Amino acid sequence: MKYLKITTWFLAISMFMFGILKFVNPFKDWYAVQILNSDLGQISYAMGIMGEIGVGVTLLFCLIFGQKISIKQYRFLTTISFLTISIMMLTGIYVHLHPNVPADVLPLKIKPPYIPALFLMVALSNLYLLVKSGKGRKDKWQTS
Repeated sequence: MKYLKITTWFLAISMFMFGILKFVNPFKDWYAVQILNSDLGQISYAMGIMGEIGVGVTLLFCLIFGQKISIKQYRFLTTISFLTISIMMLTGIYVHLHPNVPADVLPLKIKPPYIPALFLMVALSNLYLLVKSGKGRKDKWQTS
């Protein structure tokens, strides 16, 4: 399960940092334009930031304190986190493909949704491995 642990660390740190970056210019302005031009509504602005920071903190908590919580709690928190990342990345793909969102306010200034698609694939692969590993295993797999 080394892949799962490495990619969970990757998602945890990345999501947390992307959430924090949305408080700093120019990222703050770019994000505001993305939300405004994609017609997602003003509530999406706060939800996106809170979602990224919340998922990042939750995954970091699971990775750091995984041995101190039950397997059931660990699986629940990571499953919810991977599902939440998937929803956020599907929204990110929508924003990238929206005709009113210019490329100059997107990450790396590219219109194709490569970054959200990559994060979506990683989150879904982690979710798949998490579900697959739960069948028939009784040990603390998340610590290996």
